[in-house]
Formats: sequence, C-alpha cells, structure tokens
Amino acid sequence: METLPTVWFCAVAVLWVGYLFLEGFDLGVGMHMKLFARGEAERRVLLNTIGPVWDGNEVWLLTAGGATFAAFPLWYASLFSALYLPLTLALVALIFRAVAIEYRGKVHSDRWRSAWDWALALGSGVAAFCVGAMLALTTTGLPLNANGDRVGGPFAWLNGYALLGGAAVVGFALVHGLAFLALKTDGGIRARAHAAFVRWLPLAILPLVAWVLAVQLRTGEWWSWALTAVAAAAALVAWALGRAGSEGRAFIALSAFLATGAAALFSAVYPVVLPSTLDSAYSLTVTSASSSDYTLGLMTVVALIGLPLVLAYQTWTYWVFRRRLSVGSIPTAHSVIPATVSRLVTGQPAGK
Repeated sequence: METLPTVWFCAVAVLWVGYLFLEGFDLGVGMHMKLFARGEAERRVLLNTIGPVWDGNEVWLLTAGGATFAAFPLWYASLFSALYLPLTLALVALIFRAVAIEYRGKVHSDRWRSAWDWALALGSGVAAFCVGAMLALTTTGLPLNANGDRVGGPFAWLNGYALLGGAAVVGFALVHGLAFLALKTDGGIRARAHAAFVRWLPLAILPLVAWVLAVQLRTGEWWSWALTAVAAAAALVAWALGRAGSEGRAFIALSAFLATGAAALFSAVYPVVLPSTLDSAYSLTVTSASSSDYTLGLMTVVALIGLPLVLAYQTWTYWVFRRRLSVGSIPTAHSVIPATVSRLVTGQPAGK
C-alpha cells in the first residue's frame, strides 16, 4: 500500500476518535438534561459544564468530514450519498441542539426552557445514534455497486449493524457524559454522577463491545485483536477506578477504551475504507479511493502546521474552564429588560 493514503487513513481515524472523545461527553451531557438533572438549577449546572467547549468540540466532525472529502473523495461520495438520510437527520439534530443551548435562557419561562431542554436531549440522542450508525456501516459495509452507488431504496442502509452502531455511540456518550460530570461538578451532582457511572458503565458499553467483536470476527487480524484486548482491559480499569472514586483517572481510562476500540475497528478493516456487501470486488480501498499524491502531500504540510495550533488552543480552553461547578455557582434566574427597551420606558436618550 502507498504511504500517504495509509497515513491519511490513520489521520481520518484519529479525527473520528477525537470527535467521539470530545463530543461524546458533550452529547451525553445533553441527553442527561432530561435523564439525570433534577430541577432547573441542576440543568443550568450541566449546561454550564459544556457551555465554553461544545461548539469547539463539533469542529472535529467537520474536520473529519472535510479530511475524508479531500483525501478520499470516492469514499466520501459513496458514503455520504448512500447515507444521505441518516446524515441529514444527524445535521438537523445538531442544529436543534445548538439552537437549544443558545435559546433556552432567552425567556424566563419554565415552559420555554422545558421545550428547549427536550430539543437538546433529543437532538443529542439522535445525533449520537446517526453518527454511530454511519460509522458502523463504514466498517461492516453497504450495498454498493461497481460505480460506488447504493443499490436499494433510501432505507437500504438500515440493518442490524446500523442499529448496533447507533446504540454503541449512544451508550458510550451516556457514560462518558457521567464521567465528565463527576469530573467537572461538585456536591450532589458529582456524587450522583459518580454512582451512576459505576452502575451503568458495564451495560452501556456492551453495544460498542459487540460492534468491535463483530468486526473482528469478520476481518480481524492479530494486531486488531491485540487492540481489542487492550480496549477490554481499559474498560475494566475505568470501572475499577470509578469504584475507587478516582474520577480523573476513570475518565482517562474510559477515553483509552474508546481510542483503542476505535483503533481495533479501523485496523481490522484496513486497507478497505468502505466494504461492499454485494461483491468484495466493489469495495473501496485506501488506494482506489484516495486523492493524488500531490494533494495528500499538500494536505500533510497544512495539517502539520495547523493541527498543533488547534490542539494547543483547545487544550488552553479546557484549562481555563477547568474549575468544578455546583448549584451554588449558578446565579438565580431572572428576567432582563434589554437596554433599548429600558431607555424607551425611562425616556433616556440612546448612548446614556
């Protein structure tokens, strides 16, 4: 296999892992707005834990899609056209989620806030499910013909593997969100998040474990099986550290489980980037789906310059907002009269 296509296959895998790692707890916290939080004060705490970082986390999804488009245009074209429906659902869900974060505090009304809380929770859940379904089908295959076009109707993608992948990312996001809340909050929220993390971790990661094992049994090699074993060990360590009350280390161990599990998936299917369930001869590989060496070389130079800057900035952001939050950190909600309306009522001229 050529070097640059392989390098960029690894780079795309890293970008997807980065997205699932950062957006995983982000989506999990969004779902927990209705599943975990008790009352408005706790919901505001949950929202403030992700408030400074959620939009930066979503950039990883755009980067992963953009890198796939530039480095592997045939992979991008076949994947996104075959999965047009779940991709559209994911984008709509992310839009509702983003609007909910920005709009829920604009009106001092319980009904208003509850409606946007539902939009945030459902948007997070649907986005997580659709992303998981698309990634699962990337590793297990789609009904593609010799031209890379999907064969079948708009729901030809909807099968057991898609449901398994969707459940895997939703389950992981839920426990990853709990691990993040235990690490980022204090008081009653922290204690309940810690207890829920320990209780639900073994069950929540089962779909992801099943997905990894299904791919390994189909196309796994010794190195991908070794990564699978490391992932299993990381999950056990995360659970043990959670039981011991070591929240930071448990969060890191769970992240290691995600990274090694994803590495096991991508290494098991390599060099295939998108299998065809109709005929293996129609499957796309890192060589057949890649751009020219010139394009990949130019992308490599840009990535080597830009990626360290992005990582440094995002790391700095998390460092600045590293303090724990509690219900006592959140001021009482109140109505605010815009300055322009206030001046009209009081008769003050603009600018004073």
